[in-house]
Amino acid sequence: MIHISTRKDGIETKKKILTVCVQLFLEQGYKQTTISQIVKKAGVARGSFQNLFSTKDAILMELVGTMFSGQFGVAKNIVGDNMSPIYTYAVETAIQITLTELNENLREIYIEAYTMPETAEYIYVHTTAELKQIFGSNFPGYTESDFYEMEIGTSGIMRNYMARKCDIHFPLYHKLRRFLTAAMRVYKVPEEEQAKVLAFIRSLDIRAIATEVMYKLFAMLEMTFDFKLSKDDEMGETR
Repeated sequence: MIHISTRKDGIETKKKILTVCVQLFLEQGYKQTTISQIVKKAGVARGSFQNLFSTKDAILMELVGTMFSGQFGVAKNIVGDNMSPIYTYAVETAIQITLTELNENLREIYIEAYTMPETAEYIYVHTTAELKQIFGSNFPGYTESDFYEMEIGTSGIMRNYMARKCDIHFPLYHKLRRFLTAAMRVYKVPEEEQAKVLAFIRSLDIRAIATEVMYKLFAMLEMTFDFKLSKDDEMGETR
């Protein structure tokens, strides 16, 4: 029973730390948040923190894994089983880009995730098998290593579009269209199919969907936190 109790305490401590980190990252930014602030707000000993997370970057890795899982699940539910998996790819990547428009500190989290070697590698590996499954028929003979190399390129495009904030001259759908067109061309999606995918994305309230992904993370952490969303006029046209 002692081992079970200790394990349960560790899970609760980890959850408490992650909850505090989400709050602090969204309130003041990832780079501005210190480990001292985290342990103080979470009410845990520094040693307890270090037993669970060797560094602050390790927390980001944990959050990236959770958020990627959540956004992929939402994308699959929206597309369903009757449409091409290309649509799932488009919805998932559109959600990622839109998330960075909800909150400037959330933008920083994603940019850091696509920049830091450990988290970037997680993204490459996480995405490679999915890309091979979706686009493999367009590249006979290509291995997962080939798709891994292409993912490095499309992830770089993704990061750069995330870093460029939307405004009235560069509205959200414009950004989504530019990224998805570039990515689908890399993966040899026919022009006619590209047009259908873009029309589907435009038909969605992608901002509301991205917000749902964030609140699912909050629900998982059992946290109540009304983080500041960008105003509509800062977002530009969304549909």
